[in-house]
Formats: sequence, structure tokens, C-alpha cells
Amino acid sequence: MSEAPAFDDAALMRAALGQARLAATRGEVPIGAVVAIGGRIVAEAHNRTLLDGDPTAHAEVVAIREASRIVGNHRLVGASLVTTLEPCLMCCGALVQSRIARLAWATDDPKAGALAVLRSETAAGRVNHAVELAPGPGPLTNESAVLLRDFFRARR
Repeated sequence: MSEAPAFDDAALMRAALGQARLAATRGEVPIGAVVAIGGRIVAEAHNRTLLDGDPTAHAEVVAIREASRIVGNHRLVGASLVTTLEPCLMCCGALVQSRIARLAWATDDPKAGALAVLRSETAAGRVNHAVELAPGPGPLTNESAVLLRDFFRARR
């Protein structure tokens, strides 16, 4: 277990969902993320791949970048990241590289979710940082799933 303080995942997830809703209003896939340190949100973000013309501008990566800028360090030791959708492979890599202590997510992603990589025994021996995974999916699962489903349904 990490040394990260206990976080109120539901409160953090509400903030992440607010970011996801903002993403939807901007035509982005509605995914939001927050980074908290010491129980305080230090960064909030939503998907910005279309807005920024950047395929790496996933909510998790944008939140990690902002938190690192605010903290003044590329290592976010003791931080918790809360996101509305199970992170993809790239975002899992960003969690490891930034040394995020803990991850909570609202909804599993059967197509692109990559938490199995963080859970695998192979990763345990090859990855230089272990991210604690909250029991998941976590709080507000239904709200996150409905937001994503409605977004994609409106585009079909």
C-alpha cells in the first residue's frame, strides 16, 4: 500500500465528472480527471485531443501535466488521480512515470482500458513504480457511463 492519505473518492469523482461534462460541451469525448495531493485538488482536466490537435491530450495526461507544473516537480509522489474512465495504455504509462500513488476510476473501458497492464505480474518486475488501484470501478459509475453512452449515441 502507498503512503497516500485517504481521499474522498466520491467528492473527487464529482469534480472529474464536472470536467467530463465540460469536455462534452466542447465536442470532446467526455472524460475528466483530477489530481489531488494531501486531500486537495491541485489540477483538474478534461480530454483536449480535438481542442489541442494533440492525440496525447487525454484528461489524465493533461491533469498530470498541470499538477506537475503547479507542484514544480515531474514526480507527483503521494498524489491520487481520479478519472471517469479506466485509463488507456498511454495514460497508465503516465501514471507510472509521474509516480502517482493511487488511481480511482468510475467506469471500466473494455475497448481501450489498460489497467490489466498495471496489475500484471510481468509489469511488477519491469515497471519502476507501482500504482495503488482503488477497488473499482469506483464511485459514480452509472453517471460516468451514462454521460459517455449519451455522448456517443448523439454522434451516431
